[in-house]
Amino acid sequence: MGHEPSTNRMTGEAPKADLGSLRIDDRKRGAGRAGKRVGLVLALLLAALAAGVGVYAYTHQTPRVTVATADAPQTGPRALLNASGYVTPQLRSTVAAKITGRVTGVFFDEGMYVRQGFVLATLDDSDAQRALATAIANRNATQASILNLQVQLKNAVLELHRAQQLAAQGIETQQALDNAQMAAASLRAQIDYIQQEVLAGDAQIKQAQQAVDNCVIRAPFSGIVVAKDTHVGEMVSPVSAGGGFTDTGIATIVDMNSNEIEVDVNEDYIARVKPKQEVTAVLDAYPNWKIPCRVIAIIPTADRQKATVKVRIAFDKLDPRILPDMGVKVTFLGREPAAAGEAPAGLLVPQNAVRDEDGQKVVFLVKDDRLERRVVKVGANLGAQTRILAGLASGDEVVVGGPANLHDGEAIEVKR
Repeated sequence: MGHEPSTNRMTGEAPKADLGSLRIDDRKRGAGRAGKRVGLVLALLLAALAAGVGVYAYTHQTPRVTVATADAPQTGPRALLNASGYVTPQLRSTVAAKITGRVTGVFFDEGMYVRQGFVLATLDDSDAQRALATAIANRNATQASILNLQVQLKNAVLELHRAQQLAAQGIETQQALDNAQMAAASLRAQIDYIQQEVLAGDAQIKQAQQAVDNCVIRAPFSGIVVAKDTHVGEMVSPVSAGGGFTDTGIATIVDMNSNEIEVDVNEDYIARVKPKQEVTAVLDAYPNWKIPCRVIAIIPTADRQKATVKVRIAFDKLDPRILPDMGVKVTFLGREPAAAGEAPAGLLVPQNAVRDEDGQKVVFLVKDDRLERRVVKVGANLGAQTRILAGLASGDEVVVGGPANLHDGEAIEVKR
């Protein structure tokens, strides 16, 4: 039996769907919208409050500064001239093979210390070994023929002696005597010639041995390997050949004991530089490390393009931290009198401690973690420092790094 839809018993018609019963009450709809609005307003207020707190915290955070101490200038040599350059080793070599060959062994790595004569790499020496073996065999064969000639010469000498006796008795003719003498002399000449060939064979052996030795690449001096230019299986050659498939170098070695400084000095100031002059060097990698040095030599030629003269400077004491090609700034020291009108008294502070404000030179002192603005009188710059003639006392801490908008009385945090 199938299920049939019910009908109206009075009219016999099927009931109609009442769509009006699905409507949402307007009062409930209004209440829902009001709740959403309140939630949105609260979210916006919370976001604004959080942003305000963040801005306040950012704008009111304690500035962090770095400080330096005002010190009295040291007595002794003063800075005459500043220049910049690089650490340059005088003993640096790119080791290459004397012959073209295939690399069969590499026995070093970058950063490795090697002594003079250390075997850096080997090349395929099979052809050179065969040439050496051939030269030795030829020399031995030539030398063996001398033994045969020496036996013949011994017999010829006996025949000559016998011929001389018979000729003295009138039995042997003069012709037979001459023939015996000629035979002995000929054998002596052959032996001398063969001996010279043996010497030539020895020379060929040495040449072949040198070819074998050329397959072994050794360090020409003691130093540190700073570059590895080849690997096993590659072809190497003393000249560039074979496009990009042939290397011209095996390794680059530097003798760290030969490190020195080379700087270019403007030719207008080269008169201030003297041999053996005291110099203070500061590596870019170690800005707080002052290295005592001295002038080795002034290269007697000028660079026309840059209008500079090259100066060589030696370290008083070498250090493992000093590496080739490091950037370095140097200060040439001397005992020239102070500039005219400059008082000898005063204190030295880093140049970046002095600020220009409204036409005045000021510094910020740090006292009890607060700033104190101080107007100062400045003198000449001495290298990276400035002479303060008035306004500071020895031992005062001045700000050398921090925000640009510092002000008097502001609380700060010192970065140690």
